[in-house]
Amino acid sequence: MTAPAAEEGCRPAQAGDVERLAALAEQAVVELEGGRGGPVWARHQGRRPPFAETFAQELADPDHLIVVGVLDGDVLAYGVAHVEVLRDGGLLGVVTDLFTEPGAREVGLGEVMMTTLVAWCTERGCFGVDSLALPGDRHTKNFFESFGLVARALVVHRPLP
Repeated sequence: MTAPAAEEGCRPAQAGDVERLAALAEQAVVELEGGRGGPVWARHQGRRPPFAETFAQELADPDHLIVVGVLDGDVLAYGVAHVEVLRDGGLLGVVTDLFTEPGAREVGLGEVMMTTLVAWCTERGCFGVDSLALPGDRHTKNFFESFGLVARALVVHRPLP
């Protein structure tokens, strides 16, 4: 007899997920802070505490979508996108967060969440989707490229004494 297949997928986050989202976001920030470019990313673009409060605000904002990745009933991943209105009035989808706990990677949660976030951006009328991969993070770069995202700018930085 074979074991039943693991139930995986994603769903929109709910108010009851806020504490779990906060815990996952804390893990994500710690992981990314340690990489090349991570310290400046954490100060400039990274999600900052209080995590639960910002997630609660974004859940109430119709220009944000938060999804959770679920495996066997457990929330092990999350993703966040929002719509940004550009100077010319165009709408740009921005995926600000996409994180899966290390032990749950390679089972497809990231893919299903990214598919959902891109579809939401499309439904909102966005002309494109942006996200960010830190330098040297080949896995993240390859992941985004599998969804058609390619580099459109390079940010260079020099630390000062």
